[in-house]
Amino acid sequence: MDSILIRDLRVEALIGIHKRERHVPQTVAIDLDIGLPGEAVFASDRVADTIDYEQVVLKIRALAASGHFGLVETFADRVAQLLLEEFDAPWVRVSASKIGCLPNVRLVGLAIERRKG
Repeated sequence: MDSILIRDLRVEALIGIHKRERHVPQTVAIDLDIGLPGEAVFASDRVADTIDYEQVVLKIRALAASGHFGLVETFADRVAQLLLEEFDAPWVRVSASKIGCLPNVRLVGLAIERRKG
């Protein structure tokens, strides 16, 4: 399967269930595998025939800044929905991890996969 890769995208988000997490932004690292919407880009060499990864990053940053997320799971699912709906990706894999939120743990997070339809 052909896919666009974005690795270690860092965003600041209000995320978590604890009281302090509602007011102190945390760093979330995101890895994405985004299925290409078709094969036209290989012949055309035009960004209009693929997914513009700069726009993906801008939209995810805006999502992260849009409010509080109780769980990393919720945030990852919203990222997946955004990619499927706004960018017409046929499938996505989203890994989202909070960096340094627990003592002696580099990151905690999850990976989800979603398909269109």
